[in-house]
Amino acid sequence: MWPLAAALLLGSCCCGSAQLLLSKVKSVEFTSCNDTVVIPCKVLNVEAQSTDEMFVKWKLNKSYIFIYDGNKNSTTREQNFTSAKISVSDLLKGIASLTMDTHEAVVGNYTCEVTELSREGKTVIELKNRPAFNTDQGSDCSYPTTTTTTTTTTTTPPGNEKEKGGCTLVSWFSTNEKILIVIFPILAILLFWGKFGILTLKYKSSHTNKRIILLLVAGLALTLIVVVGAILFIPGEKPVKNASGLGLIVISTGILILLQYNVFMTAFGMTSFTIAILITQVLGYVLAVVGMCLCIMACEPVHGPLLISGLGIIALAELLGLVYMKFVASNQRTIQPPRKAVEEPLNE
Repeated sequence: MWPLAAALLLGSCCCGSAQLLLSKVKSVEFTSCNDTVVIPCKVLNVEAQSTDEMFVKWKLNKSYIFIYDGNKNSTTREQNFTSAKISVSDLLKGIASLTMDTHEAVVGNYTCEVTELSREGKTVIELKNRPAFNTDQGSDCSYPTTTTTTTTTTTTPPGNEKEKGGCTLVSWFSTNEKILIVIFPILAILLFWGKFGILTLKYKSSHTNKRIILLLVAGLALTLIVVVGAILFIPGEKPVKNASGLGLIVISTGILILLQYNVFMTAFGMTSFTIAILITQVLGYVLAVVGMCLCIMACEPVHGPLLISGLGIIALAELLGLVYMKFVASNQRTIQPPRKAVEEPLNE
């Protein structure tokens, strides 16, 4: 009896594992920016010498959407997945990944079933949809974060994620970038209030007081908008909320240009230096808005430095304006608002 048991054991070893072993991927993501979606499926212990011995079935939830019969060399697709396909030439390498056009991709659980002669195996992969404009990417914490692109599937290495609610979240902007995006507008506003303080100390006329009141109201409104934008932008990982905060911060900085212009006009009018400061500030604002638009439209966050540079230039222009008012305008003992010349008739 022992020789028979030994023979059976030796036969099973020679025939390999009774089951096909498939790599485990918990989930993959796609966005509208992707042209195609690739759902990975890889067999680790393929022994077939010909695709005639291979049989692949893909199932969405409980319905089969794709079937490849290697013995007949035939493919069957469900009518809503006409673009679905696998690479037959890669089957002998163990690759049975399903590729389809993005517009046909449906969020759900996909089951990959592979049969090789008498051996079979299967695995389940969840397909998730991520918005095109997103400040984070999410996946299950138990598995690496896998992002599907048009040509490759890349895995985010551990250590670049931030845990929340059992999931890993990868920030669209880094922490340092978020801090700079908020700090530069706040710094620019503080510099404006410095110029406003100088203005209130030098003017006492009723005409100037009206302008100061308008500047005060506009400055308070701008400060409130930026604070609300920072509250929406910094915390949390909600794309719509973060995007709204970013828009409030960047767009509202344009008000600083108008405020700086009115401060200069109230104090001493336009000079070549103040014109240069305003031009610099306008260029910074254009860079910030363009950078924000590119960040919104791009699938990958590569335009953050352009946005930050624009905000930094705006803060620099505010600093130059404060320095100019402090060390140049202060040389004048009293700065009176411009008056219209009035000719009084001579007594005859």
